[in-house]
Amino acid sequence: MSHHIVEVKNLQHVYPDGTIALRNVSFRITHGESVAIIGANGAGKSTLLQHLNGGLEATSGQIRIGDTPLSKGTLPGIRRTVGMVFQYPDDQLFMPTVFEDVAFGPLNLGLSGSDVDQRVTETLERVGAGHLRNKPPYHLSGGEKKRVAIATVLAMAPDILVMDEPTSGLDPFARRQLMSLLREFRHTKIFTSHDLDMVLDLCQRTIILHDGALMADGPTVEIFQNEALLAACRLEKPFAMQGCPICNREQIQKNVPRQGFTTHNHSALL
Repeated sequence: MSHHIVEVKNLQHVYPDGTIALRNVSFRITHGESVAIIGANGAGKSTLLQHLNGGLEATSGQIRIGDTPLSKGTLPGIRRTVGMVFQYPDDQLFMPTVFEDVAFGPLNLGLSGSDVDQRVTETLERVGAGHLRNKPPYHLSGGEKKRVAIATVLAMAPDILVMDEPTSGLDPFARRQLMSLLREFRHTKIFTSHDLDMVLDLCQRTIILHDGALMADGPTVEIFQNEALLAACRLEKPFAMQGCPICNREQIQKNVPRQGFTTHNHSALL
């Protein structure tokens, strides 16, 4: 299963205007891990993901997918292994119909017509978009486009699934549907997200980027319990770990000394 491994060593990316987007980032992700890469806006998350299937070329450093170093020569094979779902579906959808968009990858893998039809049908059903197969992508809502973009990648049967902000633009029902789908994907998953409750639910491991540097890499629950780290990286705990604000306020009120306060008998006012 070595082809499921992602290894990044001393990765640096400097944009043409001199902006340093990544600063010597290193990590190793093994088969079956579900890993979130989080950080505030501008931390370098999307830039990092685009390096994992050759969307951007590193200024320095190395990326290996399994035993294969990422290079221009190995890129076609690596893109069959690493499926990338972009943050904005319009960057991924370009064919006249949804069916043709989802079929594009399998056809390029050399699948026959009947096999392609079966794979497209099954994949669209998995993401709850079977009814959209004959529609033009530009007629879809934002959430529908997102589901179809995910289908275009799943139809390629990748070993490693990479997703940039997968729940952005999804309504609550579609979000739950996507999370269920991600739980079913048994291979390696890597995604960025501001949806930290999804991260808590799906990822055992979390990496924090801040100003292009790797600030933390460890168990998700431990990362989210480190309030000083989160504050330094302009992040907050997931809502699920923040507790109920009403209960917290009541607890604070119980702990406030009573001296100097007047207690009103509200029943006397009735």
